[in-house]
Amino acid sequence: MTRKSILTFLAASLFISLFADEITIREYIYAGPYEVKKPFLIDSVNVNSKKFTEQELLETPLSFCNLETHGQTLQASSSGEILLSAPETDYALNLLSFYVHSDRYTEGELSVKGPEQIEIYVNGRLEKTGNQKISLTLEPKSYQVTIKSLARKNHPDTIRVAMDMKYGAVLTTSTSPKRPYMLDDVTDGKRIQSASISPDGKYISVQFAETFPGGDKHNYSQILDRNTGHVLSELEGDAKGARWMPKSSRLYYTKRGMKGRDLITIDPVTRSEKTLAYNLPEGSFRVSPTEDYLLFTIQEKGPAERKDIQEVLVPDDRQPNWRNRMFIHKYDLSTGMLQRLTYGYHSAFVNDISQDGRYLLFSSSEPFLTERPFRRLSLYQMDLQTLQTDTILAQAKFVNRALFSPDGKQLLISGSGDAFDGIGLRINEGQTSNTSDGQLFLYNLADRQVIPLTTEFNPSVDRAVWNKQDNRIYIAAKDRDYVRLYSLQPEKGTIHSIPVQEEIVSGFDLATTAPEMVYYGLSISNSERLYGLNLKKETSTCLADLSKEILTDVQLGDTRDWNFVSEAGDTIYGRYYLPPHFDPAKKYPLIVNYYGGTTPTARVLESRYPSHVYAGMGFVVYIVQPSGATGFGQEFSARHVNAWGKQTAEEIIEGTLQFCEAHSFINKEKIGCMGASYGGFMTMYLQTKTDIFAAAMSHAGISDIISYWGEGYWGYSYSALASADSYPWNARDMYTLQSPLFSADKINTPILFLHGEADTNVPVGESIQMFTALKLLGKPTAFVKVKGEDHHILDYDKRIRWNNTIYAWFYKWLKDQPEWWDALYPPKTL
Repeated sequence: MTRKSILTFLAASLFISLFADEITIREYIYAGPYEVKKPFLIDSVNVNSKKFTEQELLETPLSFCNLETHGQTLQASSSGEILLSAPETDYALNLLSFYVHSDRYTEGELSVKGPEQIEIYVNGRLEKTGNQKISLTLEPKSYQVTIKSLARKNHPDTIRVAMDMKYGAVLTTSTSPKRPYMLDDVTDGKRIQSASISPDGKYISVQFAETFPGGDKHNYSQILDRNTGHVLSELEGDAKGARWMPKSSRLYYTKRGMKGRDLITIDPVTRSEKTLAYNLPEGSFRVSPTEDYLLFTIQEKGPAERKDIQEVLVPDDRQPNWRNRMFIHKYDLSTGMLQRLTYGYHSAFVNDISQDGRYLLFSSSEPFLTERPFRRLSLYQMDLQTLQTDTILAQAKFVNRALFSPDGKQLLISGSGDAFDGIGLRINEGQTSNTSDGQLFLYNLADRQVIPLTTEFNPSVDRAVWNKQDNRIYIAAKDRDYVRLYSLQPEKGTIHSIPVQEEIVSGFDLATTAPEMVYYGLSISNSERLYGLNLKKETSTCLADLSKEILTDVQLGDTRDWNFVSEAGDTIYGRYYLPPHFDPAKKYPLIVNYYGGTTPTARVLESRYPSHVYAGMGFVVYIVQPSGATGFGQEFSARHVNAWGKQTAEEIIEGTLQFCEAHSFINKEKIGCMGASYGGFMTMYLQTKTDIFAAAMSHAGISDIISYWGEGYWGYSYSALASADSYPWNARDMYTLQSPLFSADKINTPILFLHGEADTNVPVGESIQMFTALKLLGKPTAFVKVKGEDHHILDYDKRIRWNNTIYAWFYKWLKDQPEWWDALYPPKTL
């Protein structure tokens, strides 16, 4: 029987236990026998004075892939035994395997009775050698158990495998690898880091990062044929970060040579290399459009003080390396001369270079702490032949950066609606703009007239590129919980949606001399894919499908959009996730997830809180997009400003109640909620307003708006957005009444606080003080800090432990299964 045939037996292969009685495995995948021979014994013992035994034969490496490629299904007898025929040779190896899935955390034993010489593997890891029992700990996910045995001539073997687990775990055994989506699927595997297309549109460079079980990583690049997707070459070492030259369709990178840092170009097909320059200065650089010079950004260290005692000059001076500055230099490739272009106290940053290579567009910003947004930007145009510099914008507010038009006569400027005295605003009277809602403006260099381009465009602009090939502006923008691509005709001001194959576009790049684009992204139920897109036909071709490999054997539950109309009359968007094998007659615990701040919870398979993982554990997950999020229009996002939970919390509560009423399969007594950062604030704030949640999780949440405003690296500057022109001295009610800490006595929901100890965005004290308050009030709570981690938990092992902590918390409170939590954090007597 082939491996494909085996999968058709899925229904017949299930064996379910509803209690902790012994489970006998009834069906296996078998591969073998594989002949193995005794080696020639040169000596009676080895270098360690050990005699040769049959154990050496058992330890002969044998690929478990044989189970997939050559496996057949074997049924056990009524007594649970499998009879394996004796080999015709002196010795042979046999492989037996099955899959087991537990619905909860459980502990117990797995016993194998049969041949004398066996090895037991769980998920490919050797657990035991010998005919004995092994202790087994199962989390609520799928495992593959493999038994490798040594058979002898004229000695048929019988094998019987049984499992005895605790806590009433529901175990499912099967010969099919089909399983729910798991955390391993999020952390492990290959992902796209970036993708770019050659100027002529013929080749694509893709940078990959592959993470292996255990956390080891491998970074490399591939060059693909744009039309076929075939891999032309793979780049390793220094070349793995190679980028395209602006016009010659060759890649470039730097490496350490005999004369210092060398600049190398590579032919994408032949991989022939050419050295353009030797002994480059240190620092990042970009190649000019004319390919005859480089623009370097070089760091200069600022004045140092004693490490143990330091004067802090401004709030940002607490940040490491804040006193260092960046300056621009021009490096001539023909002479090797490094011409300094900027000098002074404030850093300078390259924005763009004109297509003819003559003009540099650069910016410099300086703090302006007495007025929002606490920083002002000046924009300059420099003639690189004479170094004559014109000031385009002087100390502009709410402006981010600028790009040249292909003809160099106009600029594309990004910022918020407040830029240029608010000419791009579309908010209600009395509202303050959400400055993270990205807008675009057209600036005419001749008469200095500014035209807003996206005032009537609800999506929030993330990135924009002015393409010289067709003179159109290409935009990636948040559209509700999607990230879509658009093209804008600057002469008409019209914006057109480009059809793409993914719900979230993670990145894109344009060819400069051909109507071609490359983009990559993912969606609600698939991982990353890479596409080539013809801009004239607007047709996409899939060039690489990472999702196919990542989701092999994964069974996802259904996802459905679900919106509701709030009492205020607004449509509040959302979606929900169902467990695999969903049964509408059952009652499921519900987890409500939200951000509640400026960024909508995107429709991505992979995230810090991967909804399909929770669904695979038997939870229904409801994602709600409340007021304040960008991507729904400026008026909607402006509701975030000076609100701190107002309306947002009401919509989350209202949506949760309406969702439960509309879906009879929800257990209304077992509803959990979770969020991070501002969403962590929302978790705490919600519990001061309602008791509908049975458990809550706050990661890196804000408990006191006042302390966060003053202590976080970006507390005061984020407050320029969220608390515009409001300070503890002029808005006391908002800073106290909206801070969950000041209403801690109203909280009855068990809250888990998670926080990185090295969090510079939201200091760990925000969790500590709320945890302390709830402990003093005698309320159920827990606090877990993660050493060495910042706002995001990035370390591989810590990330797994951190996620398991959240899962175990919800299992404890929403499923009445505290065993996982107690195993992670055993009860202690203080």
